[in-house]
Amino acid sequence: MMVETKQMIPITKLQKQLTQTVRNLSESGEAVYILKNNNMEAVLVSYQEYEHLKEIEDIFEHSEIKNIVDLRTKKYDPKKNVSWEKIR
Repeated sequence: MMVETKQMIPITKLQKQLTQTVRNLSESGEAVYILKNNNMEAVLVSYQEYEHLKEIEDIFEHSEIKNIVDLRTKKYDPKKNVSWEKIR
C-alpha cells in the first residue's frame, strides 16, 4: 500500500499537534497515518470515511450470512425434520 509521506505523522508529533491534525483531516478528508517507532501503528480517518467503512463492513457481513443461508437451504431436506412431539 502506497502512502504519501506528508500524510504520515509520528505519534509524539501528533500528541503535540492533535487539534491542528484533526482540523486538517476535516478539511482535506485525507487519512493520517500514525507512526510509532517508525512503524505504521494506526490510521486516523474522518467520521464520514469511518461511517462509509462501517457500511461496507455491514454489506460484507450480510453477504456472508446470505451465502451461509443459501448453502444451508441447498442441503435442506424436509424429510429429515423432527416433529415437536418427538423433541419433547
